[in-house]
Amino acid sequence: MSAPDSGVRAGCARLIAALPGQVADESRVAARGYRYAAAWGKPAIVLRCGVGLPSGYTQTSACQTVNGIGWFIPQDQVDDSGSDVVATTLHRIPAVEVRIPASYRPQGPGSAMVDLAHALTNATKASGHCA
Repeated sequence: MSAPDSGVRAGCARLIAALPGQVADESRVAARGYRYAAAWGKPAIVLRCGVGLPSGYTQTSACQTVNGIGWFIPQDQVDDSGSDVVATTLHRIPAVEVRIPASYRPQGPGSAMVDLAHALTNATKASGHCA
């Protein structure tokens, strides 16, 4: 993945610095291959900052709000409890994607979203809200 536009780099750097040491009861580990990323656990929950809108997202797509942060999760991933989840923030600048391996599904992807909410609230800007 290429680096985010210069307009969001500062926000991504601020977010990466503000992220918690634990997400979904997993400790932070090294994230490789992308400057604006963070990871927790093994298999890793991976956050990438400065992403675009996910494929499959439309203006009528469902948006879930967790602790004040709007997220899009493709419906096929919501329906298939054996699949990995790719949750993307909506109405936040810069936008963030979090990949949650299926092995974390028993505790739910919401656990990671709850753990990330404080840093996202403080380090990114709201640009709207889920309807």
